[in-house]
Amino acid sequence: MIVTVAIIALLVLPTAGEPVPGKAAAVGTVQPSAPSSTQPEAAPEAVPDLPSGEPPQPVTATPEFAKQVKANELGLIPVIMYHRIMKKRLASIDRTPSQLRQELEKLARQGYVPITAREFAAGDIRVPAGKFPVVLTFDDGHASHFALDAQGAPKKDTAVAIIYDVARKYPDFRPVATFWINSYPFGLQSQTDQAKAVQWLNEHGFEVANHTWGHPNLGVLPKKKVREQIVRLERLLKKLGAPLSDTLALPFGSMPHPKKVARTGSWGGMSYDFEGVFLAGAEPSLSPYAKKFDRNAIQRIQSNGKRGECRKWCSQYWLEWLNKHPGERFVSDGDPQRISIPRKSRGNITAKRIGQVNPY
Repeated sequence: MIVTVAIIALLVLPTAGEPVPGKAAAVGTVQPSAPSSTQPEAAPEAVPDLPSGEPPQPVTATPEFAKQVKANELGLIPVIMYHRIMKKRLASIDRTPSQLRQELEKLARQGYVPITAREFAAGDIRVPAGKFPVVLTFDDGHASHFALDAQGAPKKDTAVAIIYDVARKYPDFRPVATFWINSYPFGLQSQTDQAKAVQWLNEHGFEVANHTWGHPNLGVLPKKKVREQIVRLERLLKKLGAPLSDTLALPFGSMPHPKKVARTGSWGGMSYDFEGVFLAGAEPSLSPYAKKFDRNAIQRIQSNGKRGECRKWCSQYWLEWLNKHPGERFVSDGDPQRISIPRKSRGNITAKRIGQVNPY
């Protein structure tokens, strides 16, 4: 069943016993230092160490090992969609820092390990054996997603800071996510600040990718305007020193006509060709190895409770459903070179992946 829904510090202090700038170290009799007309500069505060976003070391999965960990790499994968992270929610799709933290900690306790949308769409799923991939996605490049504090660390209660907090508490929880941005990433006005933010995220393993220039409803735009919206954002990423996008999230989940223009095209002498195009709802995605997987329209789940329309279509409902139906969930074999599945599922794999199948 595929349902498409369009949704319009640790601070490092000077070492004890370290000589104070402007004073001589104590050796024998201390001589008074010469008077200084200027006060010594304070040492800069160090940035706390951050958990690594590197993927885990792979293993070699035999059929026996795959059976032991109950691997099912044709199972469903939750791709969770977040918008603003605010202490006081202004819209139903907003989440508070506490709500985000609680959901991520629940994912970690249940055995989910984050991967980026780029990795997911490319089928580059590197998750420890017996664990479940999850894709954390944040739309619109809001200021609540990422900012740096005075020490150069992710600012408290931003999405990135919360992801790192959870990774410190649960070491298997890989601190990565995808941020789909528009023309003013993270609310920053100057391109210098934008470049610093985008490059910081890329250097730390996060994905920053295309959500169009102005967040229009692509379903009502002519093809040329759709291409312009996508390419203008790609040009911005290039100007900011970031890699060009491998993925696109459709504003409002609204598909242009024809839908192929969202995935490949060109405008003004620049082209794009995405690994995957993501919708705005409303159920877990098929595995990228599945025969029926459609990379032109990848499902996501809105992060929310079980009220109103979210009684069935949002993250709380679907995470509970996957826990009740573990045989339907993607379970990793820990081996990125093999695709381990129950033998009865061989007919559901996409043809180009047949050579990687490790049936049991």
